[in-house]
Amino acid sequence: MLSLIVALMFACGNTSVQSQVASADANKLDDYKGKTELATFAGGCFWCVEAPFEGIDGIITVISGYAGGKEKNPTYGEVSSGRTSHRESVQITFDPEVISYSELVDIFWQTYDPTDVGGSFYDRGTQYESAIFFHDAEQKKVADESKKLLDKSGKFDKPVATPLIKYTNFYPAEEYHQDYYKKSPQDYYSYRSGSGRDKFIKAHWPELSGNKYKAPAKSELKNSLTKLQYEVTQEDATEMSFQNEYNGNHEEGIYVDIVSGAPLFSSKDKYESGSGWPSFTKPIDARVLEKPTDDDLGMLRVEVRSKFGKSHIGHVFYDGPQPTNLRYCMNSAAMKFIPKEEMEAKGYGAYLWLVD
Repeated sequence: MLSLIVALMFACGNTSVQSQVASADANKLDDYKGKTELATFAGGCFWCVEAPFEGIDGIITVISGYAGGKEKNPTYGEVSSGRTSHRESVQITFDPEVISYSELVDIFWQTYDPTDVGGSFYDRGTQYESAIFFHDAEQKKVADESKKLLDKSGKFDKPVATPLIKYTNFYPAEEYHQDYYKKSPQDYYSYRSGSGRDKFIKAHWPELSGNKYKAPAKSELKNSLTKLQYEVTQEDATEMSFQNEYNGNHEEGIYVDIVSGAPLFSSKDKYESGSGWPSFTKPIDARVLEKPTDDDLGMLRVEVRSKFGKSHIGHVFYDGPQPTNLRYCMNSAAMKFIPKEEMEAKGYGAYLWLVD
């Protein structure tokens, strides 16, 4: 990113542009009728932290900007040169009834090197240091527990260094920085590759893509799935409560998409909801799910679908336990359970740390 400063400096220093960004963000929020909360993260280059959160259901806006410093209305030129106490950051507005703060933290860890001290990849200086800026005591608790779990995972050779810092302020960055991955894709992807960020992420996190987890044609599924599995996944049916395979399952392992094989839920996040269907507080990764709204029964519900399997799995409700307050109410027929002792052999060894 530093290599682009000279080219970008001509557009820096205009605080009215920041106001325009804030205004556009406010317009989106004015149109949104659900609940909203904020999450603020710093992980080096804000372009590369912003993009992974875009397009996820439940996330309303993702804004690149500057957070945590004392100076008012900082510009990119001031922050990137280290002349302020701010860090490049992103601020996310999300609906907690659709996606939890815990899920956002899980995604954030996968966007950068959380063990890096003194900067991020080849961007050095306090302005590029990582941080989780917590907005309240509950966010601090969730982030702290998540950080400890990640530290114990053995994923990294060094301890997780990202500090948890009480949120104080956030200033939107200049307009040209917003959605930079769309506006200047060649520069964006060149930066990701050249900085070493992509290489680091690929080395430490398993691939989650439609190339790896493909959905067979419906004609194939007709033959490979049971009648109930097909009706649930392809025709949006709901299986009988209490009379399904995984409602009472207490084994350790993970639940994967019956259609694509993509990892969906860990047994560690499963709980007894009393609903009669297998219930979870959160998914392994929210990016493998789609959550369209559903009002077929005269009440607004959030459907849960497999992004890669293009199939119905269940619904998510805002009546679950802490820390997420969500209940992912799933159909057993839409999932396949992989016992812990079989995960390595079946290609899911990278998720063992989420089960232990």
